[in-house]
Amino acid sequence: MVSSPSFATFVFLLLVIGGTSRPLYPLPGKGDDGSRKSLQTFRPYNIAHRGSNGELPEETRQAYMRAIEEGADFIETDILSSSDGVLICFHDVTLDETTDIANYKEFANRKRTYEVQGVNTTGFFIVDFTLKELKTLRVNQRYSYRDQQFNGKFQIITFEEFINIALHAPRVVGIYPEIKNPIFINQYVKWSDGKIFEDKFVETLQKYGYKGSYLSKDWLKQPVFIQSFAPSSLVYISNQTDLPKIFLIDDVTIPTQDTNQSYWEITSDGYLDYIKQYVVGIGPWKDTVVPVVENYAMTPSNLVARAHARNLQVHPYTYRNENKFLHFNFSQDPYKEYDYWINKIGVDGLFTDFTGSLHNFQEWTSPNRQDDKIASELLHKIAILVSPFD
Repeated sequence: MVSSPSFATFVFLLLVIGGTSRPLYPLPGKGDDGSRKSLQTFRPYNIAHRGSNGELPEETRQAYMRAIEEGADFIETDILSSSDGVLICFHDVTLDETTDIANYKEFANRKRTYEVQGVNTTGFFIVDFTLKELKTLRVNQRYSYRDQQFNGKFQIITFEEFINIALHAPRVVGIYPEIKNPIFINQYVKWSDGKIFEDKFVETLQKYGYKGSYLSKDWLKQPVFIQSFAPSSLVYISNQTDLPKIFLIDDVTIPTQDTNQSYWEITSDGYLDYIKQYVVGIGPWKDTVVPVVENYAMTPSNLVARAHARNLQVHPYTYRNENKFLHFNFSQDPYKEYDYWINKIGVDGLFTDFTGSLHNFQEWTSPNRQDDKIASELLHKIAILVSPFD
């Protein structure tokens, strides 16, 4: 039996259509001109909190690579410093909770007690180790209820290594670094040129070409948000760079680490009017935006509305898939939580431990039309090629 040209064409088109359908996690790619696909700006940003740390140990190369694979718009990190002044990616000022430092007898005498944000804290502090020493350690998963199989396998990375992960991604991926514990770092780490932590932070970004205000041509090429809980650090660096900045806001019980201001003061209309001169947005803990009582999300505050009225973005943290973090209103369903925050509260970005889950939700509910356009154009070209056989 000989198949007709039209039947062959039909089969060919089916294969092409099947091959161009959107996969579960669309792998980054390049545009038709060979350039990297641009950052999406039409829906809330998917911010990979310490990488895809719901799956892999936080702030490691592997966690960031996984987040990029899963569709993150931005990869987020906390910046601290080693004793010899090298900026590194690590969340805690101590190494105890997320590394294997306890296994190193040669470091047993390094345990110290320092005051951190008004609290005496004992442990192995990053500021007492050189980069070379930190590189000998391996990172562990923070939470016992997450996958432990990767404990002890991955290194701590530097700020520069983190930047290079984003710059070498197959598509444009933004970075979202935090100026972490600047009061503590500046107290214990000194640079020979007289610069301070914030200076070194900005210099590193400038070294790799990060520049431009929010949504400018330069910014879209290499997107970045600079974040900090310390408002004085954000004000200080505003004289050095016009890169967009996000003011992080902690729990209602925790004052700012540098200015000792209360939550109520820094979320007041007057303070938002002040800080908007220096930042493009705020990053509040989500349970302060929508208060929680006995694991039920209650009536939302008006913080998002007041921020938006001042043209400030709102990027709450942190969204996690585990049942213990999902309020009863959401029926233990992270997609219901994303739907609530994106479509009812109206946030502009979300810090998540599970990049893939947020990406899937957004692709299902607000797909990337750029991908659809590419598929449509491809099918149009194929139709022209096969038309002589019809």
